[in-house]
Amino acid sequence: MQELNLLDDPFETFKIADELRRKAVGDEVTYVVNRNINFTDICVNRCKFCSFSNRKRYLLSIEEIKKKVEEAVDYGCTEVCIQGGLYPNADIEFYLNILDAVREISKNIHIHAFSPMEVLHAARNSEMHVEDALKEMKAAGLDSMPGTAAEILDDGIRAKICPEKLSSSQWIEIVKTAHNLGIPTTATMMYGHIETWEHRIRHIKIIRQIQEETGGFTEFIPLPFMWRNNSLGKIAKGSSGFEDLLVIAISRIILHPVIKNIQASWVKLGVKLAQAALHVGANDFGGTLIEENISKAAGSTSGEFLSVEELREIIKRAGRIPRQRDTLYRKL
Repeated sequence: MQELNLLDDPFETFKIADELRRKAVGDEVTYVVNRNINFTDICVNRCKFCSFSNRKRYLLSIEEIKKKVEEAVDYGCTEVCIQGGLYPNADIEFYLNILDAVREISKNIHIHAFSPMEVLHAARNSEMHVEDALKEMKAAGLDSMPGTAAEILDDGIRAKICPEKLSSSQWIEIVKTAHNLGIPTTATMMYGHIETWEHRIRHIKIIRQIQEETGGFTEFIPLPFMWRNNSLGKIAKGSSGFEDLLVIAISRIILHPVIKNIQASWVKLGVKLAQAALHVGANDFGGTLIEENISKAAGSTSGEFLSVEELREIIKRAGRIPRQRDTLYRKL
């Protein structure tokens, strides 16, 4: 695996990644004004890295979801990102009701919702094909999907960290189906637990292959494992900051030029490391994220919200030009 050579001289790898970033997108660093709505922490799965479902049990009512959407619209959000645990027996109607609730409040706000695992959960509980579930979601207002639940696309790793979750091939198939139906998605990788660099590189190359086939990914988001308050954290303490920067850089190099946008998630990395990531291949800072319950549950210390002014100032202080975007990376 020749990409492993990129580990030999990290600073040269950083330099190459930064140059490719400059060629692909220039010196603008984008951000999105959005709100995360995590509608339940109740989940039938027991992923070993999850801290979210270890807390109090809640399920937002449709009225509570509407209120959060209203607040997002009032704040000027262009996107709501909606995800939750796998609520027992949640069928397609359960998910369509959430989409309907958002559309009742706003016809225009971008709905970025439901991971491939949630789509599979809805389809299974409705005894329908994934493609039909996606068609119904799209008709009800789904604009794009988060490419979460990917973790590491290796079934040996998945058997150990998330045995009940969809397989690598199922994740790939659902994402490709969404792309072919005109539903763009993000792509993610959760790293820093029991996987090796070989697993990471193979994962990133799978993402590249899908993108070459469908063109449906808007961005790639490497997500460091948050090790507090979960069982996997007892044996894996997450990645180092230096490793986080290397993951960003190697992602940029492998994915160039098919995926132009590499996000440095300030919620997961912390603001200062995310600023550093802008100099080793990242070009997007993520969103304002009015609430990010999932990372907070796992011990992220970066807070739940950055104002637009704060985000812009952080980007400027990293020597970059801040630029607001929408979910599909159209500049605003």
